[in-house]
Amino acid sequence: MLHFYKYHGAGNDFIILNMLDNEIKLNSEQIRLLCDRHLGIGADGLMMLLPSEEKDFIMKYYNSDGFEGSMCGNGGRCIISFAYDMGIKKPGYSFMAVDGMHSGRILSVSENEKTVELQMSDVSKVQMLGEDMLMDTGSPHYLQFVEEVESLDVFEKGKAIRYSDAFKKQGVNVNFVKENADELFVRTYERGVEAETLACGTGVTAAAIAAGIRQQFQFTSFNIHTLGGELKLRYQTKNGKDFTNIFLTGPAKKVFEGEINI
Repeated sequence: MLHFYKYHGAGNDFIILNMLDNEIKLNSEQIRLLCDRHLGIGADGLMMLLPSEEKDFIMKYYNSDGFEGSMCGNGGRCIISFAYDMGIKKPGYSFMAVDGMHSGRILSVSENEKTVELQMSDVSKVQMLGEDMLMDTGSPHYLQFVEEVESLDVFEKGKAIRYSDAFKKQGVNVNFVKENADELFVRTYERGVEAETLACGTGVTAAAIAAGIRQQFQFTSFNIHTLGGELKLRYQTKNGKDFTNIFLTGPAKKVFEGEINI
């Protein structure tokens, strides 16, 4: 029997396994089944909390397609909350993920929900594609600004860009953004999930940087609405090309835990 925990960050949901004292090996098919919303537990991805000799822990992330994914911002906040619940209680955390070292801290604690601040990777390259943008915030993101984001068919439009000739091989996450000064509404089609998710941490990071560029950095701190909840993103830039001290803040909630026979 596999003991698992289920968390979500602004509706972006994850199965988490505690591997600090356990060695659990899962293949892609098993991970895909666990994440299946009809035949398994159901999640956008699966994470493993692994021991580290140098940092507090290692975060290993798999997309719901069963394959190891790139950095997940909401997942990073959830795994900090999970580490706290597993007894790693510290003023601040540092951990390794696929894109390098991250730090974070818990700002508030309630019974099943915490507010977590996560430092994201620096961003140094933004590519302009006409009115759209492309950048890597730990995961590759395509940004398109739209007015009617609420009624947009994100699945079809996102899928068309993700599987276009330019991105078909490696894949890309596609974000549709509505901006109103320092308020953003972001919807994301995620590769690896191959569907819209209720929120995407690296996606809202990219959206905030893109909005700053469009607005000539009138704002470098944004309140971001997603279908799954509210997030905050702030950053610094000196030259408008390099972005550092990027912090993503939002809720991380434990939903339930249980056991499943795989």
